[in-house]
Amino acid sequence: MIPEHQLDWLKLTLVPGLGPAGIQKLLEGFGTPEAISAAPETQLAATTGLSSDLCRAIKTVDHKRLEQSISWLEASANHHLLCIDDPQYPALLKAIHDAPPVLFVNGNITLLSQLQLAMVGSRNPSSSGYETAYEFARHLANTGLVITSGLALGIDGASHQGALDAGGQTIAVTGNGLDRVYPARHRNLAHQIAEHGALVTEFPPGTKPLPGNFPRRNRIIAGLSLGTLVVEAAQKSGSLITAYRALEQSREVFAIPGSIHNPLAKGCHQLIRQGAKLIETAQDILEELSPIAQASFEIGEQPDETPDPCTETSESHLIILEAMAYDPVNIDTLISRTGMASNAISSILLILELEGKVASQPGGHYIRSISAK
Repeated sequence: MIPEHQLDWLKLTLVPGLGPAGIQKLLEGFGTPEAISAAPETQLAATTGLSSDLCRAIKTVDHKRLEQSISWLEASANHHLLCIDDPQYPALLKAIHDAPPVLFVNGNITLLSQLQLAMVGSRNPSSSGYETAYEFARHLANTGLVITSGLALGIDGASHQGALDAGGQTIAVTGNGLDRVYPARHRNLAHQIAEHGALVTEFPPGTKPLPGNFPRRNRIIAGLSLGTLVVEAAQKSGSLITAYRALEQSREVFAIPGSIHNPLAKGCHQLIRQGAKLIETAQDILEELSPIAQASFEIGEQPDETPDPCTETSESHLIILEAMAYDPVNIDTLISRTGMASNAISSILLILELEGKVASQPGGHYIRSISAK
């Protein structure tokens, strides 16, 4: 049974033409989706300034689409609806000005709050570009970073597959409802991601992959992540939309340079000229993200029992090192031993690895260095 609170959010999401900006106006005027649902049409218009046609649509429930969403949510224990007022809603995404009011998730919902790197690029990359994306994702996922991309052909697919083959975790953000896979060629990849990561969208079941949906998808990819890495992109590329949204959100943008004769390198070169960080190795990214990973905890509230890495760095690092002993452990084990949140542990492990105090191992495991004090 879907909680009544989530049903009210669903109804708002299904209103044609309303969108995140319209829902934000309604929330500013009424506070909660329940209050919006209970308000008369005339009061909605008078309070928010929304058109009478839109206010009428808000009061008219699309029962067919509502049932379609409910059926999808109830079809599997791995299907989730995450509302923006839910404590599990990712803080980094919530911080952007047009955060999606709801997210549909198929897979591990806790991954959305873990440290992520977005990887995007051409749908038709060179063989070298594909291999570069795969190897970067494989290496970075092995350090504990979640690799986030858009499930498209080319660089997106290579990034997801590299993370999975490392035994790491990956998130795919889609421009359609999660009752279908687009592109169809990535059906098997999508199933792997649902099992070992998460598929995410703001679009309800039944939504087709229309062209206008993908810029909205791209803002979520950037918004979930500490930074965005662009691997091969033409100058007029959808990947640059993701990069520019990351810049708007005050996130880091990284770009891998290429040959001046390669048209797929021109987008990366353009980003570098505009201030993106030139990346040659995966270690370059880890060094850039280490201080950002700590600063990210200033966004949103942390659980009371979780040490804040910004103010208790030495103590929290010591807690993790003591919990590790000298045997390989994964993040779930450290959560159990310390009671700390997964995103805090991921951040600290990244910092400790850069300091040479821990080393990452295949399958998402970490081991303490003998020299670590």
